[in-house]
Amino acid sequence: MEFLEASDKILREVIPPRRKTSHKGDNGRILVVGGSHLYHGAPVFSALSAYRCGVDLVYVAVPKPLVTPVRAYSPSLIVMPLPDLRLTEGCVNKIVKNLERGRINVDSAAVGSGMGKTGAKEVGLLTYKFSRMDVGVVLDGGALQSGILDKVKGANLVLTPHEGEFHRVFGIRPGTTLKERIAVVKETAGNFQVTVLLKGIIDIISNGEAVAINRLGNPGMTVGGTGDVLCGVVAALLARGVKPFKSALAAAYINSAAGERALRRWGLHFTAEDLLVEIPRVMSRFDRIV
Repeated sequence: MEFLEASDKILREVIPPRRKTSHKGDNGRILVVGGSHLYHGAPVFSALSAYRCGVDLVYVAVPKPLVTPVRAYSPSLIVMPLPDLRLTEGCVNKIVKNLERGRINVDSAAVGSGMGKTGAKEVGLLTYKFSRMDVGVVLDGGALQSGILDKVKGANLVLTPHEGEFHRVFGIRPGTTLKERIAVVKETAGNFQVTVLLKGIIDIISNGEAVAINRLGNPGMTVGGTGDVLCGVVAALLARGVKPFKSALAAAYINSAAGERALRRWGLHFTAEDLLVEIPRVMSRFDRIV
């Protein structure tokens, strides 16, 4: 089976130039929906990684008890309180109402980082609402629940599961050999008309037609939060107008390249926060102003 391999070439293709005349918001606006009583840092990692990719505005919707710590972490984050500790229909309604009334405007959304277990109904409803507004969506972490596929099929959507989440969502194991895993990811992505980024020692990306792999990365990236960083990078690229398949492929490469830089600097002792420092160093080589 033919497949692409992630390299600098994909970054040259997908990192858009920035116009001298651009205004705030022209270079992407995203919404991160996540967090829970246990995990307050995950949505912050997603939000800050998106900023490091060059988007202009990042909104973060988290449960009300997390608002103060998230705001305290960075003044760059625009924080929206949600009424419940998990994603409920009330939370979905509040997010949608803010979008419909123009209080916030976004080009993409990252849903699930640090969210904990969430109902498929609520994830599906939110994804459906986003799709009606032409908002690209990344589902990660707590949003990757069994039963969501019928509700999100065909959406402008990227799923970023690890092997366990892949099994939970699709009900099958991705296999052990690279050949098996590529075949399974391609088939499932095609069946449900979504883009899948299966995280692993070798990342596999497919939209059911094209297939790509990313061999870059190192064992230090097992540290908590690197998947949340990846989720934010995918959302940032979607917000900047990159199609889902190339957004997922480029994001996997950017995240891993940042991990390689972190490894050279700190050995196997880096954290997800260190990736945030390295992302601009990976991407800035391809910056253009027109």
